Amino acid sequence: MMLRSLVPALALLLSLTVQAAPAPGQQAIASAHPIATEAGHRIMDQGGNAFDAAIAVAATLAVVEPYGSGIGGGGFFLLRQAGEDEPQYRFIDARETAPLAAHRDMFLDEQDKLKRVINGPLAAGIPGTPAALAHLAGHYGRLPLAQSLAPAIAAAEEGFAVGESYRTLVGFRLDAMQQDAETARIFLRDNQAPAAGDLVRQPELAETLRRMAEHGHAGFYSGPLAERLVSGVKAAGGIWEQGDLDSYRVIERDPVRFSSRGFDVITSPLPSAGGIALAGILQGMDQLPEAAHGSVQWTHQLVELMRRTYRDRAVLLGDSDFVEVPEERLLSVDHARRLAAGVDPQRATPSLELGPAIPFHEGTNTTHFSLIDREGNAVAATLSVNLPFGAAFTVPGTGVLLNNEMDDFAADPDGRNSYGLEGSEANAIAPGKRPLSSMTPTMLENENQLAVLGTPGGSRIISMVLLGTLEAMAGRPVEEWVSRPRFHHQYLPDHIQIEDAAFSAEQRRALEKLGHTIKPVGRDYGDMQVLQWDKRRAEISAASDPRGEGEATARRPVRRD
Repeated sequence: MMLRSLVPALALLLSLTVQAAPAPGQQAIASAHPIATEAGHRIMDQGGNAFDAAIAVAATLAVVEPYGSGIGGGGFFLLRQAGEDEPQYRFIDARETAPLAAHRDMFLDEQDKLKRVINGPLAAGIPGTPAALAHLAGHYGRLPLAQSLAPAIAAAEEGFAVGESYRTLVGFRLDAMQQDAETARIFLRDNQAPAAGDLVRQPELAETLRRMAEHGHAGFYSGPLAERLVSGVKAAGGIWEQGDLDSYRVIERDPVRFSSRGFDVITSPLPSAGGIALAGILQGMDQLPEAAHGSVQWTHQLVELMRRTYRDRAVLLGDSDFVEVPEERLLSVDHARRLAAGVDPQRATPSLELGPAIPFHEGTNTTHFSLIDREGNAVAATLSVNLPFGAAFTVPGTGVLLNNEMDDFAADPDGRNSYGLEGSEANAIAPGKRPLSSMTPTMLENENQLAVLGTPGGSRIISMVLLGTLEAMAGRPVEEWVSRPRFHHQYLPDHIQIEDAAFSAEQRRALEKLGHTIKPVGRDYGDMQVLQWDKRRAEISAASDPRGEGEATARRPVRRD
């Protein structure tokens, strides 16, 4: 009798377990820049695995895409380790930390009003990317760190040609970049944006990468380079101390995992808000009446669940190493069921009906790459410096352009940050704390396929990953995951942000009739990078967002020594 009672539970467990599949025999990379994509392939062709390639891609993006990521920033790496049985997943948290001299009210003036600090070293958290690259090499890679960093060092020395994305984003941050002599010297020409095709060379950054290649973690966080970083930051008004660098470590976490629509969803835990939000929305959709993909009712349901999960983000979420967050409850099907129960099929719920406004903030300039090796090891990584070109401050003599991730904290827990996101005490500044993030590297897997995806985009990351996930679950080709028009709701401000092609005129009228306010964002957004391993056909497909300048390629490995 007892054995019979265990059968349903065992069947459910087996249905949720991803079974081992033959290795794909191919490798694929989708990244935001062709030079970075080629760097990753080169490392895999030299015998490296996906984790070695991830080092090469991340470090090369730090060189050629300084407006989106960098050695002076941080991010998240979601890892899939192929095995003889089922795969194993790990999450590497390399988010920046607040300096030890930071405190809750450091950006409030004498009248308790928020002083916006987004430029200069006071805006910078302690970088995590260098530690992540050393950690990947030491714990997961096959090649020496120096070999995996070689493409990035070459790119820094030889230079890269400026593209339109670079020029556009300089336009957003030109005033700040002009205020720092080192940043202007390296990244501008005659104090203006370089012309398209101009070469940007970074010999000081190449030397920093060489030091990391030789000494690993210690090459950045201690010794002569660390001394130069601390003295340069302090001379310009920052608060870093050597103890900040000494104490920085990446944290290995268990990823968020849940099931939806026949897939095991493996995604980002705190301090990313993404995993909790995806669990609430996807499991919430599973509780609602089925609606045709892309229909008005389907859109209404998604928006209403976005509204509710973004309010959870504003009220409850922060660095769970510092504040108590009810993660188990927020990830549960019961919580998703409660969210879904509040959705009125005939009416949009005004956000303020859900509770008082609790304002928050997040930068949009980030990068993402997805890759897989011939054995089935895979990486989804989202990296950032926050605003374009971070704090617009480069530490003299190092080539290290610093992040301005301190702006991702609720600097004023009762106020609102630069991207309109609401904040709370859970995300208040504290020494050593990691700011809440929307970066959401994600994988979907079942016995038939593996999907790897993610994107930059600040507070819109979660909704973009959600829409890409739903395209993947619906069986659409990878090109549609990255190209589909996008929409987004984040609780406050209370409107649906849309790309121009997101809805037809008829759909807009129907959504407005339900009570939704729709606001075009004026331009396309996001730069999603995805791949899919079709296990049945033994084929890998990869796609790079047409809105960006990236490159996605899948190919058979070519051995290069």
